[in-house]
Amino acid sequence: MRILAIETASEACSVALFEGGGRIAHDHRVIGRGHAEALVPMIAALPGKGRAGRILVSLGPGSFTGVRIGLATARALGFAWGAEVLGFPTLALIAAQALAIRPGGGVTVCTNGGHGEWFLADFSADGLPLGEVASLAPEAARARPQTALVAGNRAAALAEGTQAEALDLLPDAGAVPLLAPALLTPALAPIYGRGPDATPMKAQGAA
Repeated sequence: MRILAIETASEACSVALFEGGGRIAHDHRVIGRGHAEALVPMIAALPGKGRAGRILVSLGPGSFTGVRIGLATARALGFAWGAEVLGFPTLALIAAQALAIRPGGGVTVCTNGGHGEWFLADFSADGLPLGEVASLAPEAARARPQTALVAGNRAAALAEGTQAEALDLLPDAGAVPLLAPALLTPALAPIYGRGPDATPMKAQGAA
């Protein structure tokens, strides 16, 4: 069975196609913005226009717009192709990439969040999460305990002044096979990593 992987939660946009345990096509681009315009042509350029029996898509946290674009595309293709669609946590993918480079210990993943905050999460040596994703201001993030290995696009900033090794990594759909199968889920709900910015009117009235 062919598997299409889609990753759109960061400034990178990537797709990959797998079959028989091997990767047959891959495209990874650091584009900043413009995922909506780039994603479908990238998929269409894959062998067989990317058609697959299973689609794996990133759930975030990360770019709100990017995550929603990836999910909408995966759902639409899943419906059109009659394919199974499963989601995976974006920070877990970065952790898996880091552990493939530096195996043997755990990893703290640190990436851009919203409103100047950073997303952080810790993972064990087998790539499984050790708790919930946190969204913290940089000062609070640096005060938080971390592992000897940190990864993500804010890894260098988090590790500054410490003995931790930093790996500057963006999530890449081509690394999806590195994920623990337990991290794949049919619940295609975005992982936001932080609470809503506005207080609902009902809650304001109750205050």
